[in-house]
Amino acid sequence: MDFKQIQELIKIVNKSNIGELSIEEKEFKITIKQKEDQVQTIVAAPSVPAYAAAYQAAPQVALPAQLPATPAATTPTAPAKADNLITIKSPMIGTFYRRPSPDKPLFAEVGDEIAPGKVVCIIEAMKLFNEIESEVSGKIVKILVDDASPVEFDQPLFLVEP
Repeated sequence: MDFKQIQELIKIVNKSNIGELSIEEKEFKITIKQKEDQVQTIVAAPSVPAYAAAYQAAPQVALPAQLPATPAATTPTAPAKADNLITIKSPMIGTFYRRPSPDKPLFAEVGDEIAPGKVVCIIEAMKLFNEIESEVSGKIVKILVDDASPVEFDQPLFLVEP
């Protein structure tokens, strides 16, 4: 099972009234549990195959879907809605980058005017660099994430004044 399939399963559990989903295949087991609008995902590694033994991998790895960073990041959006600002959110889990490469200019800065289709950042997920385009037009008021920081699915990235 690959990363995109796991993301799709999380989305399905979020949108449904399923409390828990467990899948077992030859070399791994995944359990997705839903608790009060929060999805917790636990992936168990295979029972010490050659590659895991070499790295002494832990038997269970918790995915970032359960980190407390998401509630802290969503706190600034409450005043944003009162001020009529639009929030651009992350469409995926990955690493947020403000420029295409270290020697290139930033995609967007505070005060820049953006329009639908304009690339505002890149999110790297599983060694793939995904350009994130704006779906709104307006002026960037605040950038909520530091460059090269990990981001969660649906985490606010930018505040835009329409």
